[in-house]
Amino acid sequence: MGGNAKGRTTLEVGADGVALITIINPPVNSLSFDVLNSLKESYDQALRRNDVKAIVVTGANGKFSGGFDITAFGGLQGGKSNFVEMQKPGHVSEILSDTVEGARKPSVAAIDGLALGGGLEVAMACHARISTPSAQLGLPELQLGIIPGFGGTQRLPRLVGLSKALEMMLMSKPIKGEEAHSLGLVDAVVSSNELVQTARRWALDILARRRPWVASLHKTNKLEPLGEAREILKFARAQARKQAPNLTHPVVCIDVIEEGIVSGPRAGLQKEAEEFQRLLHSDTSKSLMHIFFAQRGTSKVPGITDLGLVPRQVKKVAILGGGLMGSGIATALILSNYPVILKEVNEKFLQSGIDRVKANLQSRVKKGQMTREKFDRTLSLLKGVLDYENFRDVDMVIEAVIENVSLKQQIFADLEKYCPSHCILASNTSTIDLNLIGHKTRSQDRIVGAHFFSPAHVMPLLEIVRTQKTSPQVIVDLLDLGKKIKKTPVVVGNCTGFAVNRMFFPYSQAAILLVERGTDVYQIDRAITKFGMPMGPFRMVDLVGFGVAIATGTQFVENFPERSYKSMLIPLMQEDKRAGETTRKGFYLYDDKRKASPDPQIKKYIEKAREVSGVSVDPKLSDKDIVEMIFFPVVNEACRVLDEGIAVKAADLDIAAVMGMGFPPYRGGIMFWADSFGSKYIYSRLEEWTKLYGEFFKPSSYLAERATKGASLSSAAEQAKSRL
Repeated sequence: MGGNAKGRTTLEVGADGVALITIINPPVNSLSFDVLNSLKESYDQALRRNDVKAIVVTGANGKFSGGFDITAFGGLQGGKSNFVEMQKPGHVSEILSDTVEGARKPSVAAIDGLALGGGLEVAMACHARISTPSAQLGLPELQLGIIPGFGGTQRLPRLVGLSKALEMMLMSKPIKGEEAHSLGLVDAVVSSNELVQTARRWALDILARRRPWVASLHKTNKLEPLGEAREILKFARAQARKQAPNLTHPVVCIDVIEEGIVSGPRAGLQKEAEEFQRLLHSDTSKSLMHIFFAQRGTSKVPGITDLGLVPRQVKKVAILGGGLMGSGIATALILSNYPVILKEVNEKFLQSGIDRVKANLQSRVKKGQMTREKFDRTLSLLKGVLDYENFRDVDMVIEAVIENVSLKQQIFADLEKYCPSHCILASNTSTIDLNLIGHKTRSQDRIVGAHFFSPAHVMPLLEIVRTQKTSPQVIVDLLDLGKKIKKTPVVVGNCTGFAVNRMFFPYSQAAILLVERGTDVYQIDRAITKFGMPMGPFRMVDLVGFGVAIATGTQFVENFPERSYKSMLIPLMQEDKRAGETTRKGFYLYDDKRKASPDPQIKKYIEKAREVSGVSVDPKLSDKDIVEMIFFPVVNEACRVLDEGIAVKAADLDIAAVMGMGFPPYRGGIMFWADSFGSKYIYSRLEEWTKLYGEFFKPSSYLAERATKGASLSSAAEQAKSRL
């Protein structure tokens, strides 16, 4: 919402007797309580006035409505809303059914841009819908842990049929105007400049009975016979439970749809209202809404984004290194129309780098996400080179070579010679201190970390790492580029492992500690996967490879010796030619299709490692204990990252955990999840384990201090002087 201006609707009556009601609430005309109240007032006025024959509803500035104003949910969840009447289950839904759909005058929705969530629900309560071909229509509420609450669960199946409605709601999948027309969700598709005029004529045609007057809530011709409908719903329920075993709201959505089909639409609306209210207060919804806002908040960095700096335009980017990371970054850039120069040391490496980019694009063509022409056009943006001659007009360089300090220092000294003086010099290092990398240059104000996650063209996170010397302008430029290549950028300070890898270094170490103490490798992976991670710590180590695991592990052992758990388990396995998935043998065995299966042989390595560590076997652990013993050390390290000022705010660490490590978003991120236990509980568990297992579990001073006060870990504190 722009400033403090309230959202509203306007009413204009034309000479044709059609009242045009326009929703105004920039930027996406979201349905705040102000807008909903104003919409009801405009409708009541139009229905009272004798000079109004019919009504058209539209949105200002080419957007119908992006849905209910999500910022109001926080108030509803906390019970703080002044709009007590809006909190009554089904209040808005009743207005739509009685005032809009049940009116004596016909109304038509004129849809351009977006009709999402509550926006589409308002449109579905009208008697017809006209849309532009490219408008997006959908009900994405399930992404926020709730269900449609303004009648969407009842009207959508009646307009598009049960299977399509389930797909649109359960997958939060919007459709374009053209498809909406072929499905019957909209009645006609016209260009933007004809939209309102066509809708006005349509409304008058309904009044004159030249076109059907349809109340979608009572439409039944698209619904399957009861027996068939029940089968479809049963299948959808099984799929939902299989794909999201930890979530209940998709199944609730299916139950609500079924209620309307079995007991009639009014009963369906009643159940929708009750369940919407209940889900709004659920932990899942609170977590997902926290992530929604946290993701939008990462680009606000105090002392950087509030200086009024305008991002400079990056017209051309150079990348050094065509390996897995370099080629992935190049793919992400050319997919967003950035011309890219890819440099390698010899012809053979250069060709493999270009081939990797080609393969990344080809997989999109195969999946039908990209046409052949688009493939050729995108690939033409990439140019391979073997020297620095083409670097004279680049605006940004991203170095993505192997983790070798002297090599990187040499590269940055060369870049300073060949690149223009405004060029941003970025490194994709995941562990090496940036001050060390730029040590031999005079350009430390434009040296910055641009840490992508593998595969770089798929993973959504971009860690922007700044040193004490990086200029605010460079950060603003990189935040802008990050958004343009569809990444979520998080700005962090400079330290070993930055935010994500630093927070998560205890993750695999804790898992190894438990294995040496007698917990089964595969029980750990199962417990962690069941918790919601994409894979367990051992499957992850196999995927990244033992070489990388040892190299990064060594960095942490050297930098944080007092709290690193040192084990010979992986080195012993590596000596025996096991290196993870690439050698088809790691903690798991891999077949030709990379399918993993447990390997009974690993017991001997565990026994050897246990002997070296001199530890004994503990009693069997429950899954709950495993999850806490693996994640509480991560929480503990995240507290240090926050306390040292490496991260600006706890919510940034939540986003980093979700987008960089696959932490389940429906748990709200690492710090949000930790606060559901409370600092006292986490502190007492870590203390208990410190007595049993040593310094690895020792609570940080930040955590100890919070526990003493009974304070949450996420709330802003008098933080240590920021490293940012």
